[in-house]
Amino acid sequence: MPSLSDPLGFRRWAAGVCLIVAPLLYIVAAVVDPALRQGGDTTGVYGRYPEQVSVAASLLHWSWVLMIPGIIGMIHLIRHRGVVFGHLAGGLALLGVVNFSGLMLGDFIYSRLGEHLTLPPAQVEMIAEQVLSDPGATFGFQIPGFLGLLGLFLLGLALAYAGHGPWWAPFAIIAGVFGTLIFPIGTVVGGLLYLAGSGGIGLRMLRMSDAEWAGREAAQPVVAEASSGNRAATR
Repeated sequence: MPSLSDPLGFRRWAAGVCLIVAPLLYIVAAVVDPALRQGGDTTGVYGRYPEQVSVAASLLHWSWVLMIPGIIGMIHLIRHRGVVFGHLAGGLALLGVVNFSGLMLGDFIYSRLGEHLTLPPAQVEMIAEQVLSDPGATFGFQIPGFLGLLGLFLLGLALAYAGHGPWWAPFAIIAGVFGTLIFPIGTVVGGLLYLAGSGGIGLRMLRMSDAEWAGREAAQPVVAEASSGNRAATR
């Protein structure tokens, strides 16, 4: 691990590690989430297992938060080709993951409502759905969040166009994000896809030299013309 005083090495290391750790936390959160594990009718599940919901929601929150340094690192690598496109896609991706992180608070509310209210589970779920369907939650969090996934996909394409990522990575990331939520086969396959796409980009960052990360051109050898020292004879 580079020292905190190393601006190139530490930022490259932080971005790369975050792109690897984020999908791992996402996968673990999907496994811990009791509603995903049960599948089918999940009415009342969050109220019966509030501790598991708390762990899963916290892990999901941090999986989105840790994508932020990774996204900034991806934007940093887009220099000579597709710069404007990369900035727009990266900005959209950043806004999206921040909003998805905020949505995780809804899981805590959902589970505690089901645990403490003396109401039928179906009625508790209806109240929670009304909260999440509020226009502020829809247009302030949910829609920007899904637009952020689109931004992340486009940023991955821009990174590949710039020569710093594989073309398949953005497809694997998006397929993995959604596939992981389908327990159990989707969790395994989708989780591997997410880890391969995001973690693959992260590994590339970790393997880069500081010069490549900084975008420094390789020094060109200077070829000096040697003077022959001979002067043409004049007549």
